Amino acid sequence: MDLTQPFEKLVSRFEAYYDVKREDVTPPFDAEAEFHSHDAQFFLVRSATISEAESHEYVYFVKRDVLDEDTLRTLDEKAWEEGISHVNPHKDHRNSDVSLIILANEITEGAAALVPKLRHYKSYQFSLQGWSQYRLIAVESSTGRIVCNRQGKDLKKLVSDIF
Repeated sequence: MDLTQPFEKLVSRFEAYYDVKREDVTPPFDAEAEFHSHDAQFFLVRSATISEAESHEYVYFVKRDVLDEDTLRTLDEKAWEEGISHVNPHKDHRNSDVSLIILANEITEGAAALVPKLRHYKSYQFSLQGWSQYRLIAVESSTGRIVCNRQGKDLKKLVSDIF
């Protein structure tokens, strides 16, 4: 099965809220998306700031014919490393999350068993300057099977109706 159409449909769902990049992406990824949010609360005037919070998310998309354990480990390490490289913790930083979404024609049983075990978490200054979490989801197009880690469960709704 050709993954081009479902891949484009998935990536296009992110375009409303994310800055999506399909060219000049970091290898081995096929597309990247970034989301940045800044929230501030004031008391009467802007100069009387009560609180500020910044949230960021970095999403990496991959399409593969076969997803095996070695490929999954490589993609996992590269996505986490690349996502964390963008983090700039400071007093107003809330979170910077990293997500990896993989579309494959076939997911080996070893890779499917490994997906829920892959998790990363990092706190900055004991969470006083925020934290980073990792979401991972893999979709097998031939069967429609979806496997994810615990943090990636909320992505199931997003990808479930593509296949």
